[in-house]
Amino acid sequence: MMTSTDRSNLDQSEPRRGRTLNFPEPNAAFPENSAKALWTHSLIQARRLLVSWARDPSTAIQALLYPALTLIMFRVVLGNSISAATGQPSIYGTVPLIILVGAMFGSIASAVGLRTEKTSGLLSRFWTLPAHRASGLVGRMIAEAIRVLVTTIVIIAVGFIAGFRFNEGPVAAIGMLLLPIVFGIGFAVMVTALATVSDNLPLVEIVSIVCTLLMFFNSGFVPTMAYPVWLQPVIAAQPMSVAVEAMRGMSLGGPVLEPVLKTFAWSFGMIAIFIYPAIQGYRRAASD
Repeated sequence: MMTSTDRSNLDQSEPRRGRTLNFPEPNAAFPENSAKALWTHSLIQARRLLVSWARDPSTAIQALLYPALTLIMFRVVLGNSISAATGQPSIYGTVPLIILVGAMFGSIASAVGLRTEKTSGLLSRFWTLPAHRASGLVGRMIAEAIRVLVTTIVIIAVGFIAGFRFNEGPVAAIGMLLLPIVFGIGFAVMVTALATVSDNLPLVEIVSIVCTLLMFFNSGFVPTMAYPVWLQPVIAAQPMSVAVEAMRGMSLGGPVLEPVLKTFAWSFGMIAIFIYPAIQGYRRAASD
């Protein structure tokens, strides 16, 4: 039988519904705006996104299944024709191409999820927590980098079945794994800025058109020389072409330094142009 003292102790240990709880500050060990808080909170946000993407069929399809099937389709339908025309195995162009396609289309699915979080109020709830203000955006970029790395590994594994090999040694192989991450982060910053700048912007349609044009007009799909002469300079200089050429050089052999530098220029250029709109848009979306 419960005594009055027991009831008093129970009331003190288990607050009634609706009573305000005075929890200690969860980040009392370091300030909310410190570098340690940014790193810790960004990792939490990245883990949240990765778990969410893993449970979302559309994201998995866009980031993994669609690129893998596209690679198989290109290999079956066009592989032998391209190899016969160029004298080089087509798989060394299509594998880098599909890796970049997976990075881009995965960012579209991520941006759609970002808009959903905004309209549902999830971003606003995160904004009220004692967390670093930049952790949401930084965590999203960390998650994007991990997603691109996983996509790259999956596509290379499928490519190995079709005859893809690393012929330039382990250092070049590591470089081929890391280069798509740089490209993917630049593209993700751009898509994030577009996703937060306006709710009325047809984001999926615009970015999908751009991605489709880049996918079919680059040196990974067919060699640059196969395009009309007036179009060849544009094809050779576009971001996917330089990234494909860099990864082709890292796997099959050929020039590496110049296409890598051009890929960095495109990637860091996108970051420099869109990072401020992305930050402002994310802040506006979270604080509304």
